[in-house]
Amino acid sequence: MSDEHPAMIAARASWAAIGGKAKQEWLDLMADDIVIEDPIGVSPLDPHGKGHSGKAAVAAFFDQNIAPNTIEFDVSESFSTPLESAHRMKLTTTFPNGTAMRVTGIFTYRVNDDGKLVSLRGYWELKDAQVVQPS
Repeated sequence: MSDEHPAMIAARASWAAIGGKAKQEWLDLMADDIVIEDPIGVSPLDPHGKGHSGKAAVAAFFDQNIAPNTIEFDVSESFSTPLESAHRMKLTTTFPNGTAMRVTGIFTYRVNDDGKLVSLRGYWELKDAQVVQPS
């Protein structure tokens, strides 16, 4: 695995932008034909199970799911090739009321030849999420 592969660079830049709530910086990492499936399949975040396609849909995903919350990434393993990376991680989302949701899954990032993200996929299921109430 190389930390210098474009897919690894894009994944880390994505985490930093999300952590900093830097919407435009996050969108700038993406190709126009980006598709985000997080989680993959039908869920409350994606009722049709087809993913969020294109920058307008991804911008709406950011506004609804990232902007109002605090998101932390705990990456335990990463694997990459030049154009794809996969990461085993725990993702903790803390909502404005202090409740947190933790999911553990595999998250993949694929970039095009220009290093722009074309796919971000989260392999996890809502039924496996841990909810932590504020103390």
